[in-house]
Amino acid sequence: MRLLPLVVAVKLVGLVSARQIGTLLTYFSIPDLIRLFWAMAGASLFLLLPRTFGWNDFAAPRGVILADFLLCFGSICAGRVVMRLYRERMNDGKKPDIDIPQQRIAIIGAGDAGASLAREFISHPMRGFRPVIFFDDDPAKHGKLVHGVPVLGRAEAIGELTPPPDITKVVIAMPSAPGKRIREIVQLMNQRGYKVETLPSIEQLASGRVTTTRLRPVEIQDLLGREPVRLDAAAIRHLIEGRVVLVTGAGGSIGSELCRQVAALGPSRLLMVEQFEGALFLIEQELNEAGLGSAALPIVADILNRERLESVFARSRPEIVFHAAAHKHVYMMERQPREAFRNNVVGTRAVAELAAAHGTGQFVLISTDKAINPTSVMGATKRLAEIQLQAMQGLGGHATRFMAVRFGNVLGSSGSVVPIFKRQIANGGPVTVTHPEVTRYFMTIPEAVALVLQSAALGKGGEIFVLNMGNPIKIVELAKQMIVLSGLRVGEDIEIKFSGLKPGEKLYEELQHVDEEHTATEHPHIMRFVARSSFQGDIFREVDELQRRGYAVEGSAFKQQLQRLIPEYKPHLD
Repeated sequence: MRLLPLVVAVKLVGLVSARQIGTLLTYFSIPDLIRLFWAMAGASLFLLLPRTFGWNDFAAPRGVILADFLLCFGSICAGRVVMRLYRERMNDGKKPDIDIPQQRIAIIGAGDAGASLAREFISHPMRGFRPVIFFDDDPAKHGKLVHGVPVLGRAEAIGELTPPPDITKVVIAMPSAPGKRIREIVQLMNQRGYKVETLPSIEQLASGRVTTTRLRPVEIQDLLGREPVRLDAAAIRHLIEGRVVLVTGAGGSIGSELCRQVAALGPSRLLMVEQFEGALFLIEQELNEAGLGSAALPIVADILNRERLESVFARSRPEIVFHAAAHKHVYMMERQPREAFRNNVVGTRAVAELAAAHGTGQFVLISTDKAINPTSVMGATKRLAEIQLQAMQGLGGHATRFMAVRFGNVLGSSGSVVPIFKRQIANGGPVTVTHPEVTRYFMTIPEAVALVLQSAALGKGGEIFVLNMGNPIKIVELAKQMIVLSGLRVGEDIEIKFSGLKPGEKLYEELQHVDEEHTATEHPHIMRFVARSSFQGDIFREVDELQRRGYAVEGSAFKQQLQRLIPEYKPHLD
């Protein structure tokens, strides 16, 4: 009894050190368990010190100290577990005023994500979901229980169950699974009439923006299954943090994502330039709602309005410019070549010249794989924009580093096939594909923009960076997968029709010009292209002359004039 005050004091010090005094007792997790263990173990070790140093008046028997450790640790843990169970079962889990029907669900993936999802639904029946079956590809988990729910086997085992399981929904809880496996599971479950949903992406889960319980429908990007891209986050933040960044085309698909990612990196000022005030309003509101709007300044401006842009550069002195403003729709620009030329060539040069005149450190052009051996006006004008930047870099006399970044189609962007196919499927079809053999490279918008930022961090000036787009995808296969995703059958519910290639379109996109060679960069997903030959003549004088004559020349003649500047361009002539 004489040692009791000392023992209690030591235990209390251990609990305070482990931050277990003042914590909410009804919340108990593995980190709390570990902290409690070290608190009690540390206190017990301290109580052994008197015996070690021969202070027998303050020494307790070793057996008593061991028993005390086990009893204290076990009783505190048991008490905390009971309090947590009370909160979950009696408080969060109490029946609401109305009886919420419980959807019986199957979870595919008995890993951390699936187990977390099951625990949440079991602990919170008010969510309306009750996990009854797990499926998993790992044979070691088959026949086991996860939070009391059995793991029956691989997803394919669902067809062997007799009678069929009484479930209303299947949830794929495999955030890092390859797209091929997701496609197989979605097709299997759709064939059996089950609604399929999935967890947020692994990037969203890691960022903390969403939780595992935020289910969503399976989308086409889940089926493509590109490997997550690893970035040099420190280099990108160093590029952006504390600097004035200007983004043109800020309301577009790429421009708005650039604004999101740049705003999150802590610029001193983010200048969002966009001529369509409706799109600019939306991205401004989004940044404000995300708590990132304090540095953002929306600017309604046309890049062809030199006087307006001059005032923006003179007042704000941007240190980095991402030039995403462009006319990009291939078939529409094919019928209006002079507008594509004015915006993509003349506009790019105007912004680049202002950047050089006002001491901008870096100018990054968002280009396209359609600029490679172009067959469309859009691709040709983008290629001419690249040539202008390389010429400006070669002239020198300024501190600006000019560079371009090429990539292919981005999923869900304005005018891409994905939203078009979605609309056609929603309308009952048919889904129109230009040609059965047409292929394209695809990546997600956030992935493309992240690699643009990484390229900007790598750039020294004069480069054309090309993003690794993975493997090309047949558009007809993309259409089929989207039909299956909608729970419909190809050819029965939704028909696919081939409309033929439009003027300016290619069967497949190419990766480099014949006069280019690529070299590796520090990043495995980014290649640096170096031209072996350069434009012969005064490119700026030629561009000025073509601009001067633009509207006096009819469409086909204008394309031929454009071809004179870009010999590899193969125009479609009326």
